[in-house]
Amino acid sequence: MDRIKDLRLAVLIDAENVPYANIKEMLEEIAKYGTPTFKRIYSDWTSQKVSGWKSVLLEHAITPIQQYSYTSGKNASDSAMIIDAMDILYTGRVDGFCIVSSDSDFTRLATRLREAGMKVFGIGEKKTPTAFISACDKFIYLEILKAAEEPAKSDVTSPKTEPAPKAPASKSTIGKVDRALTRLLIDSINDLADEDGWTFLGELGNLLLKKQPDFDPRNYGFKKLLPLIKSMARFEIDERSSGKGNNLHVYVRNKN
Repeated sequence: MDRIKDLRLAVLIDAENVPYANIKEMLEEIAKYGTPTFKRIYSDWTSQKVSGWKSVLLEHAITPIQQYSYTSGKNASDSAMIIDAMDILYTGRVDGFCIVSSDSDFTRLATRLREAGMKVFGIGEKKTPTAFISACDKFIYLEILKAAEEPAKSDVTSPKTEPAPKAPASKSTIGKVDRALTRLLIDSINDLADEDGWTFLGELGNLLLKKQPDFDPRNYGFKKLLPLIKSMARFEIDERSSGKGNNLHVYVRNKN
């Protein structure tokens, strides 16, 4: 998704439905879409279930919001998070929200925020229900953030050892380059194509997100959309000079 401006984002984290281990990667991902002006995390902090989160809150300047679980089986933290989101919405001090959770209970919240003109980004695990994913403008899976961090942890080589060549794609993937993906790309290119069948890559990326909010080339092991398309023999690529420096505009079309 192209950033037209640096969005002011409210980051609201459901501590009971996402792991704390990849908080650094989560915040780095969020920074691609805007600047967090609110960073709040919700839970019953008397519970041992969220003890791991306590060790990372101060380091990342995240404000913990205490919400006691008054009744067994009821998640009071969800209600507190929803109330805070609406309060923040009416302050008018943000352009969008990032809801970090794998819980479908936030589906209506995401829908309501978008109705109010807010950009809504979701971050959660692959188990996240489709309803919540579809309610967001863009949804990012935690699994691809974990996959991106793995090479960095093992990036230590012996002075006598040659580094291994880098693979073109990550070994850890969520989706498969299959017929469903191919059909999604073919149809989307056709939707935007000019008279010669060419589609601007940037517009294609935006349309793919509108059709499928959890679409991300990293789900298939590629950092960007262009390498993903290049890996598939079904499409043609045309890189055109923009006339400004070395910038290129990339166009794609379906092969006949």
